Amino acid sequence: MSSKKVNNKIKIKQSPDGIVFTDNHFIIKYFNPAAEQLTGIKKDKALGKCFFDVFPQMQPSDDVLNENKINRILINGKSLCIRNFENRDERGYTQGNRVFIMYDYYEALALITDLEKTEYVINELQEIIEGSFDGILVTDGEANVLLVNQSYVRITDIKKEELIGHNMRELINPIWMKNSVALLVIEQKKPISLYHTTKRGKNIMVTGTPVFDEKNDIKKVVINCRDISEIYKLRDQLSKAREMEKIYFQQDPDDDEHNANKNSDIVVNDEKMREIFSLAKKISNFNITVLISGESGVGKEIVANYVHRKNALKKDKPFIAVNCGAIPENLLESELFGYVNGAFTGAAKGGKAGLFEAADGGTLFLDEIGEMSLKLQVKLLRVLETRTVRRVGSSHPLSIDIRVIAATNKNLLEKVKEGTFREDLFFRLNVISIEIPPLRERTSDIAPLALKFIRKFNRQYGQNKKITYEVMKELEAYSWPGNIRQLKNTIESMVVISDNEYLQLNDLPWISCEAIEAKAKKNNPPSLKESLERAEKKILIEVKRKYGSSRKMAKVLKVNQSTIVRKMKKYNL
Repeated sequence: MSSKKVNNKIKIKQSPDGIVFTDNHFIIKYFNPAAEQLTGIKKDKALGKCFFDVFPQMQPSDDVLNENKINRILINGKSLCIRNFENRDERGYTQGNRVFIMYDYYEALALITDLEKTEYVINELQEIIEGSFDGILVTDGEANVLLVNQSYVRITDIKKEELIGHNMRELINPIWMKNSVALLVIEQKKPISLYHTTKRGKNIMVTGTPVFDEKNDIKKVVINCRDISEIYKLRDQLSKAREMEKIYFQQDPDDDEHNANKNSDIVVNDEKMREIFSLAKKISNFNITVLISGESGVGKEIVANYVHRKNALKKDKPFIAVNCGAIPENLLESELFGYVNGAFTGAAKGGKAGLFEAADGGTLFLDEIGEMSLKLQVKLLRVLETRTVRRVGSSHPLSIDIRVIAATNKNLLEKVKEGTFREDLFFRLNVISIEIPPLRERTSDIAPLALKFIRKFNRQYGQNKKITYEVMKELEAYSWPGNIRQLKNTIESMVVISDNEYLQLNDLPWISCEAIEAKAKKNNPPSLKESLERAEKKILIEVKRKYGSSRKMAKVLKVNQSTIVRKMKKYNL
């Protein structure tokens, strides 16, 4: 007898179901132990007898012998279910005999109930796994994927069909999956966690946990993954918030001795500016001329005013500032020196004191000194040498006690070589030289300056605007051709115009203007007039940055000074 037949015979004998074999005349040829136990009929009482005589509750009929029907009988107080079918070989041919299988109805019912409960639990677990926000993947002990939920697909950007039935080794690649947590867990036989970046750039945390069998071998690996991109984003926002807190509280412009005046624009954070203000403080008590150089808007007048205020004798005296490039030449002389009655046509009756006299005892700040004509340079040199001044139309000198501080955004040595600035005046003014670097070269001053201005304009306009980290970084990255003056005007504009409590990038004039212009060009090309005005404004900005005064700009652009003044007013320059 083949081993297969032997195994089948053993299985039939040990089956928990009653199994009865009959021939084609329904004579019982085999009656297994389970059939004895279920029916209470001994095997020797059944063998050789007709099945329907042993079980009179059933009688042969087409209905009873229907292979798809389950017959139910009551025997020895037990409710049994009996099915029958013709015995067939492996090729499907009938063997001329029949098999009756019987089992306890109530045990079967209980089994069905248990199976239904188990199926319910399995379905519940499946719903829980699928409903999990975290990704879940299960492999066997060889890293073959058995189960994966939709969250895992969503988080990892790997399709389910690329996972189920595949080995995790197949997914290893040098770009977005250099290692697999499942393989590490199998190798090290302990829980492993990894930070991982998906092929779409999401940051995820993956944790693998081993499941051991009774021999302490890994039979499964349960993998959890969670998208932590939002956590990274929140951490980045927290870092930025802390950085802004540091800027607000550790770089408070009101804390420095140079920054004590909340109404001034003095902020000293940059090391070079600290050296400049230290020098300014050192020379403040000496009545000595000072030449301050630097680009337009860097704060030359602020430094000059600081020198004046730090002088114990002059701080309560006048500090008068005059822009030599903003006043026409024919008027500048009378403004500086004053005039007597009848000095010229249109002169005020009784004459007028000039700015030199008005500043007596204090400081006269001559801004854009390089724009002064050679004729006036001679007169200024005489004032510096004699400490006297004569009004226009008068021959009587008046003694004055003033300190003169001059400032320029030009290279005066170059102008001396060109013959447009007197060499003797240059050396007389340049006793103490202070050169102020542009704002783009001292970015550490930008944050405290911006905060000082936003506090100032919040108080002035009754606002409570705050600067975000992104805006502060953009301010620090900007080139600031107009230096501190431009920064101050930018902050004032944002405080007034922005609807945001926390100022955003699109509140910055250069960003919002670029966006508006780009959108306008896309939706509606500008008219010829608008294009010409934009070009004109751009030229004026560039020339103003380079030459500073309206008079010099008019000369370079070959138009009247009044035209330049009108155009700059039109474009708010």
